[in-house]
Amino acid sequence: IQFAIYENELYMIEVNPRASRTVPFVSKATGVPMAKVATRVMWQGNLREALKFYDDYKVVYEDGDILKPRVSSHVCVKECVLPFNKLSGADLILGPEMKSTGEVMGISHDFASSFAKSQIAASNTLPSKGRVFLTLADADKSYAPDLAKELIALGFSIVATGGTHKILSEAGVEAEFVYKISEGRPNVEDRLKNGDIALVINTSDTKSSVDDGKKIRQNVLRFKIPYFTTIRAALAAAKSLSTVQTGKALEVKSLQEYLSEK
Repeated sequence: IQFAIYENELYMIEVNPRASRTVPFVSKATGVPMAKVATRVMWQGNLREALKFYDDYKVVYEDGDILKPRVSSHVCVKECVLPFNKLSGADLILGPEMKSTGEVMGISHDFASSFAKSQIAASNTLPSKGRVFLTLADADKSYAPDLAKELIALGFSIVATGGTHKILSEAGVEAEFVYKISEGRPNVEDRLKNGDIALVINTSDTKSSVDDGKKIRQNVLRFKIPYFTTIRAALAAAKSLSTVQTGKALEVKSLQEYLSEK
């Protein structure tokens, strides 16, 4: 069942009488083959016995809450794969409708490394250095100072347009001002074309065809620049950049090795 909240109203988007793409993710994250478990329950009628039968990695509680796996040594992040680079004129802004064409998983011993791995798998690889272009929707601007400080502490420099730049300046955060596309030149589009920007964080929520935000996002696709369009993803990325710099996000182990660790 998929829900959405809009203006404090809860909406049911869809109900599907089938297994979702979350099932293989949960199976890999826990080591419990959920499809096999479900099939055995239909045949045998006993969930506890079905879980015990397929508990190869000894993660299922035999007492208490049998649906809560005993997995503590690793963290898994599920990320969607979006086909925007194959669709001419597509906009990166997300909504309640399904836009993804697949999903990937990042796995490591901490969230930061797992998130970084998920971005690599989704072809949105985080940079290890460079300039970050930061332009936030009004509702997200309160996050700008702390987000920028975290990026600067990692060695990145900040480039921002008017509203976001003003917020940063008032907070005493160093940032380079750049014109919006509609304000003159050189502007952010020029900086993107010149390869001056290593990462784009653009949470603008408008979808107008003449909006600067949409043009920025189209250039991001054109020049294959890593990007984030929600503040939650941007904050997660900021936490993960250090793992890219140290190479921790590139550590490789088999799924079986992770599942065997306790």
